[in-house]
Amino acid sequence: MELEIRNVKKSFGDKEVLHGISFDVKSGQALGLLGRNGAGKTTAIRIIMDVFRADSGEILLDGKLFKPGKYKMGYLPEERGLYPKRTVMDQMVFLARLKGMNRSDAVKSSQKWLERIGVTEYASRKLETLSKGNQQKVQLAATLVSDPDIIVLDEPFSGLDPVNSQVLKDVVNELIGIGKIVIFSSHQMGYVEEFCDSIAIIHNGEIVLFGNLREIKRQYGRNRLILSAANYDLDALSGKMQELAGDILSVTGRINSAVILTAFDNVSKKAILERIINSDIEIDKFGTYEPSLNDIFVDKAGDEQ
Repeated sequence: MELEIRNVKKSFGDKEVLHGISFDVKSGQALGLLGRNGAGKTTAIRIIMDVFRADSGEILLDGKLFKPGKYKMGYLPEERGLYPKRTVMDQMVFLARLKGMNRSDAVKSSQKWLERIGVTEYASRKLETLSKGNQQKVQLAATLVSDPDIIVLDEPFSGLDPVNSQVLKDVVNELIGIGKIVIFSSHQMGYVEEFCDSIAIIHNGEIVLFGNLREIKRQYGRNRLILSAANYDLDALSGKMQELAGDILSVTGRINSAVILTAFDNVSKKAILERIINSDIEIDKFGTYEPSLNDIFVDKAGDEQ
């Protein structure tokens, strides 16, 4: 399956929140849908989930108009929404039946997912008596209890300790492996890099970057090098490199204890290295710079809104 969002616009009153966004995601892949608070990310998710209707544009599934009622969808919202005073099993079964399961299948699926995420022992307890982490795991189980085709996970790792985070990681990888469509939204860029084949960054209601994450990193790293020195601090090293090789490169950034160099077109890494070797710089690290997703996100969405 392939889910396509095409030129979707949405306004609330006089304010247009989405200005014609487009992206797509395929079965067996995870899309990282990223954006700062207020960028339009949650609105986009709610349109996909049919909570809001778009003012214009369309959502397609395998080239045909997407009708959410014909497909099972699982949504883990950032603001959790289960019933604190109902038992875990009761609300799992209730939610499964809302998605069309008969009672017998709903009970079996609930038992399966509670066991899978390790909270079977809490099945008869009220949700409010569980720790925050276990409540989060129950919320995930409730998202998956109806065996959805399309799964949207909004900040799924919030509140989880490392052990429970690993349980969730395993589940997400299993979902991707069996061909589910997964849309993953988080401000924790490390998790997005771990799971997502592609990313879409929303900024001020527009998609400012969309594509395969590996290819995006490759493009961002083009002509860029990273250099650190044992005998220069960052300020001195930046100045030294600009003085030494300002005709073939520019100093374009810093990361940790190194400077980022951007070579001018047609300038080889070898030419730059020769300049460094023939200077008094004691090389600690030198090589191709591959930006993190956090670096890319800040570059595309880091200006003031």
